[in-house]
Order: sequence, then structure tokens, then C-alpha cells
Amino acid sequence: MAKDGHKYIFVIGGVLSGVGKGIATSSMGLLLKSKGFKVNLVKVDPYLNVDAGTMNPTEHGEVFVLNSGLETDQDMGNYERFLNRDLGPEDYMTSGMVYQTIIARERALGYGGKCIEAIPHVRDEILHRFESAAAHNGSNVSIIEIGGTVGDFQNALFIDAARVLKMQHPGDVTFVMVSYLPVPGTLGEMKTKPTQNAVRQLNGYGVQPDFLIARGNHPLDSKRKEKIAVACSIQTDHVISAPDIESVYEVPLNFEKDKFAEMLVKTLALPSRKNADLTAWRKFVRAVTRTRAPEVAIAIVGKYFDSGDFVLSDAYLSVIEAIKFSAAALRIRPRIHWINAKDFERGTAVSTLAKYDGILVPGGFGETGIEGKIKAIEYARTKKIPYFGLCYGMQLMVVEYARHVAELIGAHTAEIDPKTTHPIVVVMENQKEHIARNRYGGSMRLGTYPARVAKGTIAQAAYKKNRIDERHRHRYEINSAYVHELEKAGLVFSGTSPDGVLMEIAELPKNAHPFMLGTQFHPELTARPLAPHPLFTAFLKAARLRMASRQGSRTR
Repeated sequence: MAKDGHKYIFVIGGVLSGVGKGIATSSMGLLLKSKGFKVNLVKVDPYLNVDAGTMNPTEHGEVFVLNSGLETDQDMGNYERFLNRDLGPEDYMTSGMVYQTIIARERALGYGGKCIEAIPHVRDEILHRFESAAAHNGSNVSIIEIGGTVGDFQNALFIDAARVLKMQHPGDVTFVMVSYLPVPGTLGEMKTKPTQNAVRQLNGYGVQPDFLIARGNHPLDSKRKEKIAVACSIQTDHVISAPDIESVYEVPLNFEKDKFAEMLVKTLALPSRKNADLTAWRKFVRAVTRTRAPEVAIAIVGKYFDSGDFVLSDAYLSVIEAIKFSAAALRIRPRIHWINAKDFERGTAVSTLAKYDGILVPGGFGETGIEGKIKAIEYARTKKIPYFGLCYGMQLMVVEYARHVAELIGAHTAEIDPKTTHPIVVVMENQKEHIARNRYGGSMRLGTYPARVAKGTIAQAAYKKNRIDERHRHRYEINSAYVHELEKAGLVFSGTSPDGVLMEIAELPKNAHPFMLGTQFHPELTARPLAPHPLFTAFLKAARLRMASRQGSRTR
């Protein structure tokens, strides 16, 4: 259990979902860490899925994989990026996890024949997980984000567990509500009533927020701060204005202006520590928001973009952020364009890709848009446009090369065409039984695995080392029966598993293409604001050279 005096901050949403609880939680974590406290962040997802792995990215956003292999919500990625460290499975929980544990215990007579009920057994299991996460991390402060919005049936038990924890540890628990203040178009005035009602709903659970983060299109003026404070019984300076901004990485700096971390320290009676050292973070924010930096045009060719009239970039959130981090380090500004792979199957000319400085095909599953992606990959290869393929993007890069260079007619991935004459990509041997038994949740090759990198390759030049550890999420792999034939045709498998069985990185040599590289793993998952991933940086360096060359040709 957590040591005596451990502090807890619970973050709860009001009015509507998607108001930025994850970024607020991440920002508080960064600020307290920068003041010298050891912090752990916990995400609570109230849904009954055991993990996020089986959920549709179009509806829920990307699946973020931890080192342990646990498939989690994308907020865990924000936590890792802001804290600049890896998180463990203890830092994530769902209702499904909680109920699965309780039912397994009951089946084993772990409750001694008692009648198992939501109160106290489910609530107590939640409390146990809160305290276990703190103990495992050895932290001073736990910041726990409860997903959903106050008033949701699904998160009520988690809020009640937080209430009980405050009763058990008076003075060690504080509540932060992140709420939304709309500005109705016909009125043109920011309205506080929805937030007042949200606080009253939270009061109905027996919980009073100590701080309120007021999200909105515009900064909160002093008049509305006072109005919220009086109506919601919150100190006026504890109402934190959080207007829309260009970059989420500015949020900690805005919180620091309001002395938010200092107030949290005081409220929780934490020992006085140094002022927040945000020097490196400020430097990064200046770089990522630099508007006059040279622009590099990057095309992301994917399948999870279309949902009605909207582009759902959250499906590739970590990829987008990884591009930003490397771009900031290189003092360039990425201009990212979403290209639906299906458009190339519907008749859009693939030559429209000529205007981009780099092309990236991210991970994914299934046949939707696959031939469109292969067309984009072929264009990138033949026109020598820097190309970066992630997971599926690597597999399809190898399929394209097999078809058009190695002349293996009809080459394909067995995931899409099990009867192909040349199965370049096949299901991993240890995955066959999972598929046969419909065991899909949490059964892929997941988490961090080592790989060796060949000397004299683009990958080795980027990493500057011969052994790497990267996170994976896949069931299919390059068919080792075709490796020799593909290498004879000029493809280089520059990264392999330590035993040489699994192909981890494929690339074309520098004398054949400026940058054409794919990874079976997901490098985007370990890219951080203060530690960009070397492969993304190498890709953007190549894109920057193409940008400079294109600009030079226009001025000649």
C-alpha cells in the first residue's frame, strides 16, 4: 500500500467529454515533477473492455501500448510524453479489469462465500488499485484522471472510491474538475451555468472540487471567475482559466502563470520545494510553436481518417506528435496533410503526392485502402520521395517491392489474401492458435522487444547503436522464406530480432533512395518532446533536403 502521507489529486470532467482532462493531468504531473516531487499518473477508463486493444480507433482514438504490452487509452501516451518516462500497467485501469479481477477471485472462493456487491467489493478493489499504483511507483503524489463526465453512470463507483479515500486520508486528497464554458453563437457570451450544474452533480456524490479548470474558446475574465467561485464554493484563485491555444504543450506554462502547482502544493500541505524548472520545456515550446520556421510538407496516407465530414487525426495521435518533436529539434515546421488511401483506389491520381516532402504510412489492420497505400508506396519509391512505413506500412512496403522489383507476381500479405501465390507477410506461428480460438484481446505480439541493427545502414546511422528496444503491436510478420530473394533484389533488412528470425526494419540503401525505411515496431510510441525518436528525425532530415531541393528548383 501507499506510504502514509501520500497525496492524491483526482481529475474529473464536467459538462462534456473531450475537454482536455488528459492534458490537464499531464500538465499537473509535469509541474509537480519540475518542482522536485516524484509523481505517478493514473488513467481510469470506465468502460467494460478489459483494455483498449479491441476498440475501433475511429471511435476511440489510437491504442497506446506500454512497455509491458498493455493496450491502453491514448491519454497514457500524453502522460509519458509530458513526464518523459515510461509508465507501467499499474497506472491504468478499466471497469473491465476491476470486474474481471473480482469475478476471478469469487470463482476461486476468495471472498469466503460472501455475497459480492458493487459496494463495498468493487469500490474496495478500485481503492486497492489506487493505492497499489502509488506504492509501486514510490511516488509522493498520484494524479488520477477519472474518464468520462460527472453524471455518467459508468464512473460513479470510481468517484465514490475517491470520496472514501478522502475520508480515510483527510488532508491528503484534492479534487480538480475540468469543465467547459460554452459561448452560444446567438448570444456571444460565455455561460457558467452548465459548469455550476456540473459542480452540483459532483456535490451529489459527496465530493466538492477544490479547483476548477475552466476550458473555453476564450480566457475567463475576473467577473466570471468570481461568479463561479461564489456559485460553486471554490476560492476565486482556484478557478484556473484554460483557453484554447495553439499547442497543448503550452498548457503547463499557462498553469504556471496562474501558480497552479504552487496552490496544489499548499492545498495538499506538501513540503515547500524549489520553483518549477521548466527551462527545457520552454525551449521546446518555443521551437514547436515557431511560425517562421521552414515548412516541410508531410503526407500521412492512412485509413482511419474518414468519419462523416470529419478527419479523425486522433487515430494516429502518437505519429503526429512524434513528427512535431523531431521537427522542433530540426527547427522546421511540419505541415501535415491527411490522405485517405481509399482515394487512390477511387481514381485520385497518385501523382498528387509529388508536392510533398515526405510520405508516411502508419499502422493499421484489414484490407480497407490497402491497394491505395501500395500505390502511394510505389510512387514514393520510384520518385525518390522520403518514405517512412510503420508496422503495416513496413509490411506493405515489402509487398510493393516484391511485386514491382523482385517480380513476384501477385505478392501480397496473407492477412488480406490467404491464397496468394507469394505470401510475403504471414501470421506469426504463435498467433495461429489465438486466431483459431477467437482470442483477440491482448494476444498480439505486444510490448517492448529487443532488436539488433546492422552496421552501415540508415537505421544504424540514426540510432547510433547496434542494439535497440522498441514497442510492438502485430500478429503478422515478414515471411522469412522470401528474405533471401528480396535481399537479392536490393532490399535491406537492417533490423532483426536477436535470433535473426523476425525482420524488424526494412530499408533501401542510401545510393538507391534518399530515405525509404519501414519498421515492424511502433517508434512513435517512445517519441518524447525532450527526446525525439531518431528514426523520425532521420525521416524529417531527408524530407527537409527534398524541401530545400524543391525550393531551389523553383527559384532557378
